[in-house]
Amino acid sequence: MEAATDYTMWALFARATFMVKFVMIMLIGASIWCWAVIVDKMIQYRKARAEAAIFDRSFWSGEPLDELFDAIGTKPRGQSERIFAAGMLEWRRSHRQDGGLIAGAQARIDRSMDVAIAKEASALQKGLPVLATVGSTAPFVGLFGTVWGIMNSFIEIAQQQNTNLAVVAPGIAEALLATGLGLLAAIPAVIFYNKLSADSDRILSGYEAFADEFATILSRQLDS
Repeated sequence: MEAATDYTMWALFARATFMVKFVMIMLIGASIWCWAVIVDKMIQYRKARAEAAIFDRSFWSGEPLDELFDAIGTKPRGQSERIFAAGMLEWRRSHRQDGGLIAGAQARIDRSMDVAIAKEASALQKGLPVLATVGSTAPFVGLFGTVWGIMNSFIEIAQQQNTNLAVVAPGIAEALLATGLGLLAAIPAVIFYNKLSADSDRILSGYEAFADEFATILSRQLDS
């Protein structure tokens, strides 16, 4: 009696052609890369939200802004602290030695905080293009592996001149595994790209709202 064909994932991979194996390895690597980005971003965003909450309590505690800036120092650690420090540093630089303000101080303070927010946005969104790329291309890469595998299956059928399902099924199963791996990489990438993009936008909206409030406070002092 002929031994039953092994249809486990490893057996399907082992029997696949070199090109299909290469596609599968690429998709597995892309999936691992995506999960690394997802875990890293979730940890980063959680820390950013916690840091922003702590800084907001300090900022609105009634403590003088100069004292808060001196406590943070020249090397702020958190994102909110860096935005605040950028504004305060420009505020201090805008004062002349006689105590007066250099013209255009408000615009320079706004630009300084905008630059700081842009830097934080770049850090928050780093890695998200990987998820977008994998989410949009992995199904097609998997489909390429499937098409290649089925093509070789038909070539083998033609060579053996046998259309028995036992002959056709293993090759088709190996080919379809590539599509399955493509979807396995793409689906989490798309889901978490959308989630993490929304989280990033909310965090940045908080930074922009803080910058506007801080600029309003400084504007009152400028007008007075």
